[in-house]
Amino acid sequence: MMPGMTWTAPAIERRHEPYEGDERTQLQGWLDFHRDTLLFKCAGLGRLDLIRAAVEPSSLTLLGLVRHMAEVERAWFRSRAGGLDLPALYCTDDNLDGDFDDVATADPEADFAAFRAECAAADEAVKDLALDHTFFRMRQGRTPTTISLRWVYLHMIEEYARHNGHADLIRERIDGVTGA
Repeated sequence: MMPGMTWTAPAIERRHEPYEGDERTQLQGWLDFHRDTLLFKCAGLGRLDLIRAAVEPSSLTLLGLVRHMAEVERAWFRSRAGGLDLPALYCTDDNLDGDFDDVATADPEADFAAFRAECAAADEAVKDLALDHTFFRMRQGRTPTTISLRWVYLHMIEEYARHNGHADLIRERIDGVTGA
């Protein structure tokens, strides 16, 4: 039997966005809300539904989205902002979209655990950094760019919001579940 074959995504109690607080509290609160929303969209589904590309012609799957967000949590918060030298979780130079593409043989239980671990490690990596903390991002063929931790928070909230919209559509096509 394939790993995680009978595993079902657990229910989640979502943290809701804060209505007041300082800037860091607001940014962290919205990020946590979107992290939880992605897990909420997966709750109760088994392996076959989690790896199902339900919105043709797109190949996006719910598990692919979870894996992708674990990958970008690691890249933006830990590697870039935190300055840690970490390998990618699912992607390689030969397979830049391994997070999205390699779900057919993936283990959802391990991937959900990796997602949760990356979120916790991301928070830990930047907890003592000011929002004005900056780092350089080097991209092949482009001018190095200075980026702030504040920008990373905003980018990650935007990325989750976009992918949570994808998750909404995928989940609706799988079993008709819609809503928050």
